[in-house]
Amino acid sequence: MQGAGAQAQTVYRVVGADGKVTFTDRPANQGAQASADTAGSASAAGSSANAQLPYELRQIANRYPVLLYSAKDCQPCEEARSFLRGRGIPFGERTVESNADIAALKKLSGQDSLPFATIGNQHLKGFGEDSWNQYLNAAGYPARSQLPASYRAPAPRPLTTAAPAAPAEPAKAAERQSAPAAGTLPPGTPTPSNPAGLRF
Repeated sequence: MQGAGAQAQTVYRVVGADGKVTFTDRPANQGAQASADTAGSASAAGSSANAQLPYELRQIANRYPVLLYSAKDCQPCEEARSFLRGRGIPFGERTVESNADIAALKKLSGQDSLPFATIGNQHLKGFGEDSWNQYLNAAGYPARSQLPASYRAPAPRPLTTAAPAAPAEPAKAAERQSAPAAGTLPPGTPTPSNPAGLRF
């Protein structure tokens, strides 16, 4: 009997970085695959949070990323956020708080009202559950949540970042510090009012 001495063999399902599925008797190099998945999702979606997603959902999220633009004390924004969470849509969020944020939103959407969202290149102005469902369905997002229990959405970020205060020009600051007090210059020294240093 040949089957009596045979041992059960474990078969591993391995998904490559290119999405190809192979079956093998050796486990995949978990560290290398995880880092490849993370690098791919970060470059495509700008967020390592997508690395936690099941493969098919990650592909959709990378191809048609969802981004919600919201503000504090905005009830429709809260409804839109709850809707996306309830349906299990992985999404990023940008908050609109400053005048620079409002200007950037107006440039992006052509208006300054919220909520505003993008699904890939598609713009959604205002929140309507039916229309948002249609666009999400068209993009291929599942009707029911497939988010793993360990999934953590990225924290909301401001739409624009405040520019740091420009430092004083170092040359002018040094010039002011090293300039001697008026009336103490030696004769013939060039000054702003006498650049050639002429003596009379």
